[in-house]
Amino acid sequence: MEHIHDYLIIGGGMAADAAAKAIREVDAAANVGLVGAEAPPPYQRPPLSKALWKGDKSPADIDLATAQSGATLHLGRRIESLDRVARIARDDHGDTYRYRRLLLATGATPRRLPFDGGERVIHFRTLDDYQALRRYAKPGAYIAVIGGGFIGSELAASLSSVGCKVTMLFPGPAIGAGRYPDGLTGYLDDYYRSHGVDVRSGIKVIGGNKTDGGVELELSDGEVLRVEAVVAGLGVTPDTALAEQAGLTVDDGIVVDAHLRSSDADIWAAGDVANFHSPALGRRLRVEHEDAAVSMGRHAGRAMAGVAGDYTTLPFFYSDLFDLGYEAVGLLDTRLQVVEDWREPNREGVVYYLEAGRVRGVLLWNVWDQVDAARALIAEPGPFDAASLRGRLPRTT
Repeated sequence: MEHIHDYLIIGGGMAADAAAKAIREVDAAANVGLVGAEAPPPYQRPPLSKALWKGDKSPADIDLATAQSGATLHLGRRIESLDRVARIARDDHGDTYRYRRLLLATGATPRRLPFDGGERVIHFRTLDDYQALRRYAKPGAYIAVIGGGFIGSELAASLSSVGCKVTMLFPGPAIGAGRYPDGLTGYLDDYYRSHGVDVRSGIKVIGGNKTDGGVELELSDGEVLRVEAVVAGLGVTPDTALAEQAGLTVDDGIVVDAHLRSSDADIWAAGDVANFHSPALGRRLRVEHEDAAVSMGRHAGRAMAGVAGDYTTLPFFYSDLFDLGYEAVGLLDTRLQVVEDWREPNREGVVYYLEAGRVRGVLLWNVWDQVDAARALIAEPGPFDAASLRGRLPRTT
């Protein structure tokens, strides 16, 4: 079957949803098609590791109502080939899609463990993954969380909060190592342990297999750990296979210009898969967070519909860890100069990340409503140092 669309969006995530809505805002008569590999229509992703576990939202609450934009949704289908000359995409069901302008919002794929543990090993990314994990995450269930980064730390907190017995395994020296200053990472390890999480740093999972009613993990310290389910948050890799097949320029994602246009003038890219230049930071980035997906999707959609303008947004991201939380902007990298400004050590304050006298990142730890101020600070040329940053941003909640 052949489908014909003025605008075709490949991807079914938050960037795709934002683009579809933005196109229709500019071009009310636009014929927009969206092809998504997942069966559910686009939905909010952050609640998968946060609000859905707290009971603040249900799966029905996170639907983004993309169809109300007037876009035609082709769901449960994966585009397998793209002919840029003919402007035709083909899916895994044999259907073809003709387009005038195309957006690649193909997202990213979770890194996988080096063994097959069956359905009780969940590489966490999608709504289906959340629902699979929820089946095993009953009070008293023994769950292993592999990964000490963004997703791993959120899931460990969420699972513990619903009464699971959680062991957290990761190869780094502490939770958030390389992103948060050393004092804060040590505090987090102790904080998680005080909430009942068995935190095991410096440990790699080197093998595993499924057992009756669970999974057996082989650890780098020689221990064999038996749990009822495993959830992995090992990071992701951008899903660039289609772009590579089509001959687009790819380098840690699809390389785009200031308008989010790829090396093909009729193809844009947005979200996790897009490698864009950040004027504020003076370097190229690929950002895997909600604000980037939504802001880039919206910008790309408007650009496809003829609204010119550079993408200059510096995305922010946020997290909830038990009763701790933060918002952050820019680069959180402890290889930079780190300046800590605490109102209450490790509980409330601001951490700055400097490079050659310029602020490149801001961590707002239990400090709220300062994202725009942080963005403005990153845009300033400086120079800054520890003394000039002390008290620069409000440190009160």
